[in-house]
Amino acid sequence: MRKAAWLILTLGMAAAQAAGASDYPYPVERFTFDSQRQELSMAYMDVEPEGDSAKGVVVLLHGKNFNGAYWEQTIEFLRERGHRVVVPDQVGFGRSSMPRRYQFTFDQLAANTRSLLEELDIEQATVMGHSMGGMLATQFALQYPETTEHLVLLNPIGLEDWRGMGVPYVSIDTIYNSELEKDFESIKAYQKASYYDGDWKERYEPWASMLADQYEGKDGDRFAWNMALTADMVLSQPVVYELDQLEMPTTLLIGTRDRTAIGRGLVDEELAQRMGDYTQLGKKAAERIPEATLVEFGDVGHLPHIEAPDRYLDALGEQLP
Repeated sequence: MRKAAWLILTLGMAAAQAAGASDYPYPVERFTFDSQRQELSMAYMDVEPEGDSAKGVVVLLHGKNFNGAYWEQTIEFLRERGHRVVVPDQVGFGRSSMPRRYQFTFDQLAANTRSLLEELDIEQATVMGHSMGGMLATQFALQYPETTEHLVLLNPIGLEDWRGMGVPYVSIDTIYNSELEKDFESIKAYQKASYYDGDWKERYEPWASMLADQYEGKDGDRFAWNMALTADMVLSQPVVYELDQLEMPTTLLIGTRDRTAIGRGLVDEELAQRMGDYTQLGKKAAERIPEATLVEFGDVGHLPHIEAPDRYLDALGEQLP
């Protein structure tokens, strides 16, 4: 990627961050729908391509500790290359509805996302997901292969079955009580250790602040409950067993320093060391997926698009038409 283009992206992100960590880089629209006997709405950004050479739609699905705002550089990069980019906040996250009762499943979230695309008259798209969004993107592709032209997984979780490996069951109530204790300092400490290998930079701070703002806001209690429900979803619904059923070209973008594994603190040291080893997880996933391309980023952790955006964008540009 040319330095000038990278500088433009960096300055654009810095300007948005200066305006506030909770700001979204593009206008946020709403899709209202009925689900599980209640009216809900999904917040989303729908960004039109630059110029006249349209290259198709890319749908970006966020991770559990994030919302659509952290895709800013990816949106701008894809928009400049001629892609229309759709970025939803899933129910329970960001600016979307936070229901008091909801059966969270990846099947349900995939169906919600498909309904949004139908509302926008989008028949086919490249579907890209990061972290928990990678699990959702995989389920979406399995559920709607005719809609998914290309699947892109950026450090997805769910490439191993943590409970099957020995992580004990933790009740949703226990998870909820733990969620209530989160604040900026605890979130920063977790992200610093888990995402960035102890190397914290000022440009990482907006994403910790964004999450802390949700816990500390007027709907913080409801947000914490939704986070507990989605944590249980992640733990109880691994997608690793279905990777061999993916029918479309699939790109795995993997930061190999990543060691993300939910429940590591609940198991013995021997098992903890085996969990979340992305030097192996990416390779094993690529072996199981029929049309897989594996791109690895050495010395990069769970968020390549935040930690090493220049390398990530170069790789993404090579993988998308």
